[in-house]
Amino acid sequence: MTAVAPTSLRWPALETVPTAPVHARVARVLFERAVDLVPVRATYPDGRVVGGGGADSPVFELVNPEAFFARIGKDTKIGFGEAYMAGDWRPGPDTDLADLLAPFAAKLSQLIPEWLQRFRTIVDERLPHHEENTLEGSRENIHRHYDLSNDLFAAFLDPTMSYSSAWFEDGDDLEAAQLRKIDGMLDYAGVGEGTRVLEIGTGWGALALRAAQRGARVLTITLSEEQAELARERIAAAGMTDRVEVRLQDYREVQGQFDAVVSVEMIEAVGEKYWPTYFATIDRLLAPGGRVAIQSITMAHERMRATRRTYSWIQKYIFPGGIIPSLQAIDETLAGHTSLRVAQRRELGWHYAETLKQWRGRFLAEWDHVRTLGFDDTFRSMWEFYLAYCEAGFRTGYLGVSQLQMVRP
Repeated sequence: MTAVAPTSLRWPALETVPTAPVHARVARVLFERAVDLVPVRATYPDGRVVGGGGADSPVFELVNPEAFFARIGKDTKIGFGEAYMAGDWRPGPDTDLADLLAPFAAKLSQLIPEWLQRFRTIVDERLPHHEENTLEGSRENIHRHYDLSNDLFAAFLDPTMSYSSAWFEDGDDLEAAQLRKIDGMLDYAGVGEGTRVLEIGTGWGALALRAAQRGARVLTITLSEEQAELARERIAAAGMTDRVEVRLQDYREVQGQFDAVVSVEMIEAVGEKYWPTYFATIDRLLAPGGRVAIQSITMAHERMRATRRTYSWIQKYIFPGGIIPSLQAIDETLAGHTSLRVAQRRELGWHYAETLKQWRGRFLAEWDHVRTLGFDDTFRSMWEFYLAYCEAGFRTGYLGVSQLQMVRP
């Protein structure tokens, strides 16, 4: 794809290249040091090649080196992705974007010299106060991503409209793998005939429908108006409106008692400050003898601690207010604020890499349709980078995803 100049109206941060000559020179030195440590070749417009890769290695093509180094010199965490959106770099002609990003993800903690990492708290941009997950802030953060367009998500998701990691077995297509994931969560939560289920984070209704088909009665809550509207339509079409209620409601506002509480990849939108409230609310709502099933993206505890106060490209452009917990952080929050403990765990990390690979393929294949929905080429670059960046993280183990069963001992 040929990059087009981002418009100032839709992409104001991309229109003007930062003026930071000293930072840009430092960024160039650090970049060339980093590519020497990974099996990648970086090419300059004048034909110069640097990096630790060989002839068959992924190629990092610098299209506009001056702009690239200026952007990452200003803010590495955000500038790297913005430079891709602006067309300052791209994978080589025969290089897949996730294949290019994976070697960097595998050695991410080693790419910046250790002595320089100590200055992280000084140079990294801080999380914006307005993206904090208060009752009002959570609604705005969810709106900015999940209310983009139901038709956009339908273009690359499977028929279940599941926007979370699938669970693949041999021969599965994406739909079968998503249904297996949902069934795994419902099994962990003990959902069956007559079970009172609370789902935190409706998505587009697939899990609620599957639970209702088991004979459960489901209250499912979301802050996304677009999701709620389509979920209600899907539930009505399946003849399940007597078993499933969809509410536009924050988890902190729910009252009642439930035999099962299920939440799939919603904790990432809660915010570290509110993890105690999130789990204490689940504990409050869970009936005696009940079970909880949470599916959460995770990262290593030390990585989480090192990055939890910084503002990243993903937070700025994809998931405002988001932060990924560690398994240790979840255990500590449960111990300190609830009577719940993790009883079983299922790891699906590589399954998420495959899920994201399939989503990206579908998104790019359907781009001509997506464009008609009002999305421009900069949006395409942004989402291509987002999906490939996440795929690389899961492929290399930098990120994980776990299904967790929680009970009262």
